[in-house]
Amino acid sequence: MTHGKKISKLQRRKSHRDALIKNLCKSLIEHNRIRTTLAKAKAVAPFAEKLVTLGKRALKPTGKNEQERGANVVHLNRQAFAKLRDRDLVFKLFHNIATASKDRPGGYTRITKLGQRQADSAPMAFIEWVDTFVQKEEAVEPEAAAEVDVKPKKAPKAKKAKAEKADKA
Repeated sequence: MTHGKKISKLQRRKSHRDALIKNLCKSLIEHNRIRTTLAKAKAVAPFAEKLVTLGKRALKPTGKNEQERGANVVHLNRQAFAKLRDRDLVFKLFHNIATASKDRPGGYTRITKLGQRQADSAPMAFIEWVDTFVQKEEAVEPEAAAEVDVKPKKAPKAKKAKAEKADKA
């Protein structure tokens, strides 16, 4: 029987699957939104949400005094570092993502289906944080592009030297 077997194996061995999920989670924290296959997005969502829960637990005062709370934050930081292995990403997770999601009881990620990939018809999806702002690239309008001054290209140095010698003669 397969009771309690909720993990998607993604046709990989355990070590490869764990590395893949950690790398996807690192990219999600770094870029706030990634494009991947639907199966990988569904596999990385629980891992990422558990990390956000660690960050949220660091925000809550748990001990009777400030010293106990500080020890708890250090412990939670070390737990997140054990998973991510990058201090900058742990800092971003605890200070940006967890604080943005502090009022949300769960469901910190959103998976948006995109359709099938051209090459192999694999279903693609975006996975992103629900509460963080994802900056979209602005399209340049043709009128604004026409206003930009284009400088003429400089002549190569060899041609300049020949032109200067011809002018002196």
